[in-house]
Amino acid sequence: MTQTHTSTEPSLFRLAGFPYFLIAFIARLPFAMMVVGVLTVVVSARGSLSLGGLTSAAVGLGTACFGPLLGAAADRYGQRTVLLMLAIANGTMMVVFTLVVYGDAVDGLVLLAAAGIGATAPQVSPLSRARLVTMISERMPETRRARTVSGTMAYESAADETVFVFGPFIVGILASLIAPWAPLVGAAVLTIVFVGAFALHPSGRHVAAVRGADGAAPSAVSELFRPQLVIVVIGILGVGMFFGTMLTSLTSFMADRGASEQAGLLYGVMGVGSAVLALGVAWLPVRFSLRARWLVFSGILFAGSLLLGVVDSPAMMMLALGIMGVGIGPTLVTQYSFGAARSPLGRSATVMTMLGSGIVVGQSIGAAVAGELAENVGTSAALVLPIVAAGVAFAAGLVNWVLSRTHARNVVVAA
Repeated sequence: MTQTHTSTEPSLFRLAGFPYFLIAFIARLPFAMMVVGVLTVVVSARGSLSLGGLTSAAVGLGTACFGPLLGAAADRYGQRTVLLMLAIANGTMMVVFTLVVYGDAVDGLVLLAAAGIGATAPQVSPLSRARLVTMISERMPETRRARTVSGTMAYESAADETVFVFGPFIVGILASLIAPWAPLVGAAVLTIVFVGAFALHPSGRHVAAVRGADGAAPSAVSELFRPQLVIVVIGILGVGMFFGTMLTSLTSFMADRGASEQAGLLYGVMGVGSAVLALGVAWLPVRFSLRARWLVFSGILFAGSLLLGVVDSPAMMMLALGIMGVGIGPTLVTQYSFGAARSPLGRSATVMTMLGSGIVVGQSIGAAVAGELAENVGTSAALVLPIVAAGVAFAAGLVNWVLSRTHARNVVVAA
């Protein structure tokens, strides 16, 4: 009898439907194409690598500043309205940016247009996480929610990593076969079509049931700044810093050996392992708690990063990247799971976009600082930065261990 009941319980795949996952996957591609697409077109049209780097950073800055505000708007008014406006605005901004770059506009206007691309970026990944978590919390049996959320975060993280591998690859193909402006125009079309479809999907109508008739959340804004949630943002900022510093210092490492173009291939060693292990988190036993996972996997990341202090060959670098890949994916999944579990009532999209922006900010800062250090001091100095970033993620895990214990004790006392 129990077996029959279990088999009839809805799975998340049945609740959302296959078209949802396909649309959501393609809809996040433009976001992965933006930064590299902007860099490509600026370097081609203006002949300045320096301006290209600044323009990419402006995209990241726009996303970081406006991402959480757009998440809050999606929480209040529903994702459909917000995403439809963003799909049109972002697609338009990419075309406008292309025209500005190829025109006679001053560099300041180019940077402003780039910031506009970032500010209007539809953050499909965080909003998809928020949408799926709401479905799980409101439509699935309580006994299955924790494992389903963990599996969902694992899938979403693996999907993100896959897209961020294919995004730059697509940019390269379009720029080579058509023209340097083609990736941004292509991203604009994908944004309008697939982000629009993501917005119009039936699940886009759904607003969390805990929201009032006026769209207001029952939880105060101050709850977004609770220590238990802030430490997750700091931890994910560390992961973003690691991504930015690692790729930049790795590029410098390979450039010293006359093979800078192979940096992406070596980085892929970490990316593949990270994506596979991120998916594997869904099968970890429930007794392996979230706070323990954060400590264990960020510890593996930190331990692997220490090898960067002694690497002297591409083979040894590959070994270090392989070890770090084991830690980075599961750490990210665990942090997103904590974000979902600790989101104040009615503010899940806000929290997910805060976490997504944390990665973008960390990545932008990390890449900029590592680039400066590599150019002015040397590769060995730049390779210290990923160790620092991994240390931030691990230290945040230690603080989270204490805060989780305190939070659990307070819940018991309140009960």
